[in-house]
Order: sequence, then C-alpha cells, then structure tokens
Amino acid sequence: MADRIEAKWIDAFSEIFERCAVKPGDTAAILSETQSRALNVQLAELALLRMGAKPFHIVVPTPRNKQVVPVRSTGASEAIQRLGPVVTALQQAGFVVDCTIEGLMHAPETPDILKAGARILVISNEHPEALERMIPDSALEKRVRAAAKMLRGTKRMKVTSKAGTDLDVNMEGAPTVGVWGWTDRPGTLAHWPGGIVVSFPKSGGVNGRLVMAAGDINLTFKRYLTSAVDMTIKDDYVTELKGEGADAEMMKRYLAAWGDREAYAVSHVGWGMNPNARYEALAMYDLNDTNGTEIRAVAGNFLFSTGANEFAGRYTAGHFDLPMFGTTIELDGTVVIRDGEVQDVFG
Repeated sequence: MADRIEAKWIDAFSEIFERCAVKPGDTAAILSETQSRALNVQLAELALLRMGAKPFHIVVPTPRNKQVVPVRSTGASEAIQRLGPVVTALQQAGFVVDCTIEGLMHAPETPDILKAGARILVISNEHPEALERMIPDSALEKRVRAAAKMLRGTKRMKVTSKAGTDLDVNMEGAPTVGVWGWTDRPGTLAHWPGGIVVSFPKSGGVNGRLVMAAGDINLTFKRYLTSAVDMTIKDDYVTELKGEGADAEMMKRYLAAWGDREAYAVSHVGWGMNPNARYEALAMYDLNDTNGTEIRAVAGNFLFSTGANEFAGRYTAGHFDLPMFGTTIELDGTVVIRDGEVQDVFG
C-alpha cells in the first residue's frame, strides 16, 4: 500500500474526532515521536484543520531501547521520558491525539495528563487502511459498557476450551476498562480501533491451565501459532510453559530474556467485542503495517496478557498479548462467550 494522503482517510479521522467532541476553535495536541507513522500524524493534522480546530505538534525523539530484546505492543510508550514541558503542554491541550508507537495507555506520564482534564485518543500504530474499516458506532459503545458493568460486578471468571484451557480468575476488586474507540469526557483515554473489555486481577487471583491452540495468536510476535502452547499458571505466574515447535520455544526464550519474574505474571484478562474486526487481518498486512489492535478487538476472543499489572503492584517491560479463539468464558456461572461466539447478554 502506498503511504500517501487519501481524502477517505481524512474523512475517517474526522469522524473519530467528531465522536471525541472536537469543536471548531478547540486546541488539540498531536503527540508523536521521530519513528511514528508519519502518515497518521499528517492525517490527524489535516482532519483537525478541516474541523476548524487548532492543532499543534509535539514531536520527541524515539528513545533508545534499553532492553536486551525488541519491545513490541506494550501500550506503555517511553517517548515522553518524563519531560516536564511536554507533560504540561499535553495537560493544557484539552484534547490529545496520541500517535506514539506504543501508545500512552500504560505510560507513566498518563495519570498526570488525565488528572489535568485532558482527554487522550490513542491512534494505534496501524496503517490507515485498517483504521478506516474500524470506525466505531454507538451500538458498540452500548455493548462494551454493558460488558464492563458485568465484569465489575463479577466475583469469578472461568475460562475453558476444547484445547484444554481450564482457568480460574478471582475477579473481586479487579479494575475493569471498556474501550469502544473514542472518548468525549475530560480525564479519560480511549484507543482506536476499539471494542475491547479487560480486567486487571488483584494479586494471586489467577490459577489453572491455559492452552493456546494452533491458529491462536501471539501479538507480540505478530504470528498465528502453528502448534499448541501449554501454560500452567499458579497464583498469577506462568510456572511451566511447554509445547512442540517454534511457538513455545520463542515464548520461552523471550520470557527468559527479561531476567524478570514479573514478565511471567498475568497482566489482564478480557475479550474482544468488535464485529468489524477480522481474525484473518494479521495475514493481510506487512508486519510493519500493523500493531495488532484489530486482532485484540475481534469479537469472541479471549484476550490474555502477561506482564505489568499496576493494580497488583507488578511492573515490567516484558509483555505478551495472546488472543485465543474457541474459548468459553463464564462470569459467575453466566456464559458470555461460548466456543468463541459472543452470547446475547449485552443488549
């Protein structure tokens, strides 16, 4: 695909900004880094100008990777580097368009930016061809809100599959986030594409067996599995990982490379809800043209992640996002996903 400006992509960006309540005369900060996808940065500027807003750019150098392994899809951008003037400018902007590579979802500066009343839209590092297909709507918002409300009231999550998964999650007190693709309230953050609901279990609450089957996805590697990966999880931590072939071996080596026990811990659990997100989309783009957010949002997946969970007091840069398909998810005995299909429980 050619990286050139297309009017249809300006249209798509304008539509999402309208849902974020951007009005003529509003100030908007476009945050990017030197390795950001330039096309998305340009489209954000043009869309905001078309709407009569007053955008300005904050561009920071992409920092050096201090880890021993490549870092992908963490949602915790290190681009700002705690620079006070950058944080202050974002706090005062009102609306922040986040075009950093990893995004500000879990960045250390984000709480201070949100507390000042700014709202942040994270534009996932996708080619705009994918973004234009994933314009959210009010129906998706309603269903994600309902799912998040149900999760917040849940005491126990049970996840099973024909592949052998049998996972028990203590959900009591687990902070829950629902993202439908836009934000129009001060002090909030959303990401586009949206259609995801996830919870962050408190310490010691996840136990059992998790089996990724062939065809499930390791989004950190941007790879469909060709063989099963079998994990034993005890009190939040992966204590055993086995499997034949490259998939299990790469996961073992990547986890071990961090030299950090917290890389083996559970980060969050949840599922995708976006009917427009396509399971096969990862096969349709060059690896550099996707960040995998569409796959996270595929309706009916079980989204299991390892790595940092600030609500359980665990911090690490190691991170896996592992969407699994064909699972059954029960919340206090109510089936919400059956064999990978979202049930009619969210309106």
